[in-house]
Amino acid sequence: MVKDPNLEVQERIGLVFTTFLRVKSGCKVLRFFNEQHLGLPRRDPFGALIWKEASIAALLSILKNPAYAGAFVYGRTTTQRNASGKSSTRRSPFGQWKIMVQNKYPAYISWETFERIQAMLKDNYAEYDRNRSRGIPRPGTALLHGLVYCGECGHKMLVQYKNGPEYQCNYLRQQYLVPVCQRIPAQPVDDYVVQEFFQALSPIELDTYEQALKTQSETSLQIQQAQEQQLERLRYQAALAQHQYNQVDPDNRLVAAELERRWETALMALKQAEESLDQQQRQRATPPILPPELKTAFAQIAQRLPEIWSREEVLSTPHKKALLRCLIDKVVIHRLAPDRVQTRIVWKGGETTTALLTVTVGSFKRLSSSAEMEAAILELSQQGKSDEDIASHLTELGHSSPKKPHLVLPSTVRSIRLKHRIFQKRSQSHPRHIPGCLTIPQIAPTLGVTAHWIYHYIRCGKIQVARDPQTGLYLFPDQPETLEKFQQLKAGSLHNLRF
Repeated sequence: MVKDPNLEVQERIGLVFTTFLRVKSGCKVLRFFNEQHLGLPRRDPFGALIWKEASIAALLSILKNPAYAGAFVYGRTTTQRNASGKSSTRRSPFGQWKIMVQNKYPAYISWETFERIQAMLKDNYAEYDRNRSRGIPRPGTALLHGLVYCGECGHKMLVQYKNGPEYQCNYLRQQYLVPVCQRIPAQPVDDYVVQEFFQALSPIELDTYEQALKTQSETSLQIQQAQEQQLERLRYQAALAQHQYNQVDPDNRLVAAELERRWETALMALKQAEESLDQQQRQRATPPILPPELKTAFAQIAQRLPEIWSREEVLSTPHKKALLRCLIDKVVIHRLAPDRVQTRIVWKGGETTTALLTVTVGSFKRLSSSAEMEAAILELSQQGKSDEDIASHLTELGHSSPKKPHLVLPSTVRSIRLKHRIFQKRSQSHPRHIPGCLTIPQIAPTLGVTAHWIYHYIRCGKIQVARDPQTGLYLFPDQPETLEKFQQLKAGSLHNLRF
């Protein structure tokens, strides 16, 4: 068993492995080969060498084949028969092969590199239900997808974007049809983990700019060498087709026409390869120029990463996720209270960082300190404090509004104060009376509904009315017909009102 004597074949197979180790995804390797117009060496049914357009199946067959790591393996597949006698062939998992002999063939990569590639391929395959792998970084806004585990039941949590990104533990529901274990908003957890990631990275000295330039230069050299080898092969094929055409008897028109067609096809492929190589050389002649401040940030990436983190043109979402995975093994989250989530970061070295985070909730009653806040608001309101002063005081004490973690809004204070009928203005307890008109606070008690019911119907267009420009109120005619129409709307016999 020897390597193919064709140097282009050897270099192209080596390029598959080096590209995968650089981009860490089979699909990205496929995209790279297609963008550079590079084919893959394959064998036809008769064993002859042919060059075909790269496909994901062909790339994975190379990346998963232990022969390229110099190992002889038997038993990569197993055949099983069911009760009816039908047989099915399945691939055995890596490491469960019957026979494996290392250092048997001339290798393209070491066995350690092959094991690393298999682990990366398995990790790229997102098996959320089976709780095994993380999946490749994708463009979704949740930065910790594939890393988050449920602190309640221990299973991997998935991401749902329907009503804003949130981490959801859905395993037990799928298996036993029980309610979802946990639903936790993703944004506060992501923000905390990113800040901890910055702190962990800040003391590290890295010069990624020079390293990136070196990697780019090596990649460009590999591309240029592969394209030159491909061009040399196409020139030989064109010259061979021309030689075969010149040797044929002109009177044998059937053979001559076929050889002429092959010659034209070879010349066309050669012309396309030359144009592609010329275009690539022009692009390499004008490398992208980074602004000085961005170049400095990349030269000191550990310290300057927070500055470029929010710049989407520099760091895409998949790049951010890949960076987080360099240091973080998993994140375990557990809701201890409706607005309190315990978050534990498990770092690559085994160390952990734990914190208690405040998350948003749907109502004031779901706040863990709602009773304490309500008592403080009533006490301070009765002392004559304004809503803004009370909100600032409660924020300093560490309280928050349902939708604003670490901040108490004056509107939250006002709603609690009005609920207990503590008024700062007479108009709040005594609705204004406009001669000849009815206001919403006057109509609502008569109908037996809340004022919010009438406002909702106005917003959705079932009640068409404009605000009075002088008072800023919704005014309705003070006539018996007005209340009758509202009663009909409430009963459902009318679908809309217009004033």
